[in-house]
Amino acid sequence: MSKEIQNTEPDPRIVYADIFDLPHWQSPNRKTMSLYERASIFSSFAALAGYEDMVNEEARIVSKQEKLTEEEMETLNWKINLIADILEDGHHPILTFTYFLNDKMKEGGSYVKMTERVRKVDTVNHRIELYKTVGTSQSYMELDMDKIKDISGDILNHISDSA
Repeated sequence: MSKEIQNTEPDPRIVYADIFDLPHWQSPNRKTMSLYERASIFSSFAALAGYEDMVNEEARIVSKQEKLTEEEMETLNWKINLIADILEDGHHPILTFTYFLNDKMKEGGSYVKMTERVRKVDTVNHRIELYKTVGTSQSYMELDMDKIKDISGDILNHISDSA
């Protein structure tokens, strides 16, 4: 059987009756802090530090790489062969690549568009090498052909219109 709750502690209003109605003491040397200032003292002790970042990361949407249709693969192969022919002629066209970029934090990724000058087409390793210009320095960037969704640019549009 449960016992009834018994309040054995004395009523604080009776125990502290002699000081209960006295005015709140204020220091003569310091000004009174606002509630905002008092709260800022304890803000560094947030119980769930990093929780919001974790929730935002979990809510961030990533997608899977789309499989290309046979027609899209033929068109992409035609464009890559055309780029290789243009490179053999000594030209390095500036093209826009729609490329699947893997996410560093989650499985999946997203499609990005990058516009760079083509340096080389490596059909053996299935890569396209691009010049990557950052400020005054120039480096190389390799794109895996299996992750390219589309290639566009003035030179490709001009040749495909005339073909």
